[in-house]
Amino acid sequence: MSPVLPSAWDVQRLVAALGQAACRFDIDVLAECQSTNGELLLRAEAGAPSGTVVVAERQTAGRGRRGRAWISSPGDSVTFSLLWRFSPGTLPLGLSLAVGVAVVRALEKMAAGDGGVFCRGDAVKTDIRLKWPNDILLQGKKLGGILVELVPGAPQAAVIGIGLNLHLPDSLPQDVRATAAAWPQGVDVNAFLAALLTELLRVLEAFAHSGFASLRQDWSARHAFADAEVVLLSDFAAPLSGICRGVDEQGALLLEVGGKMERILSGEVSLREATTPDGRTDVSAGA
Repeated sequence: MSPVLPSAWDVQRLVAALGQAACRFDIDVLAECQSTNGELLLRAEAGAPSGTVVVAERQTAGRGRRGRAWISSPGDSVTFSLLWRFSPGTLPLGLSLAVGVAVVRALEKMAAGDGGVFCRGDAVKTDIRLKWPNDILLQGKKLGGILVELVPGAPQAAVIGIGLNLHLPDSLPQDVRATAAAWPQGVDVNAFLAALLTELLRVLEAFAHSGFASLRQDWSARHAFADAEVVLLSDFAAPLSGICRGVDEQGALLLEVGGKMERILSGEVSLREATTPDGRTDVSAGA
């Protein structure tokens, strides 16, 4: 049996906010679990249907890219995973980037107020950007992240994990706090998750039809490091410096190195802006 629902979450309100899209999702809200992705991967292997959603108020062993921990406490974040089953033969190339487009669309609506449905208080001016391959940035700091994992034995099925900071907890280490951001408005989590799932539905249907190619322009318009000089850091290779030239139709990063274009696939790679000798960020390169 699932733990008692946290007071902030109300599945009935969430379903009502989804409207006609509610029939596409099967939502389970947990007070606590180790990891929403881990929980949903187990359910997927047991035959859970496409559209299954697991939401957690608290994660005790949440995961980000490259094995990093994702700190999640009650009221501090919106943390959930969505199972999506594509048609056999579908290759999920660029899926994490496509999901990023959906997340930013929902955040942009929330920032604008959108009739007061998604936030409490006045609309705010925000600079929401996407950092390849799966980070959401607010004012240049990490607001959230995306972790896509394929279901073992079913490569056309993906578990899409998303975490967004609502507050930065006092227990957050200072080095993490320095690069992290939290949403600056009061949030109705039920309305916001409904808006986010609605955007995900639109994006995943487009992705199923024509892959990331149909979403590439939207992603590029929100690219945090477009034409900036960057350094790619990898666990398995020396740092690589170049100019960020966007992404291709499969979601690979295009990096100009010494006048030649390198195609970087999503994987164990971290993207950082290059800095000048005095330590300042240099974003003047490229044109």
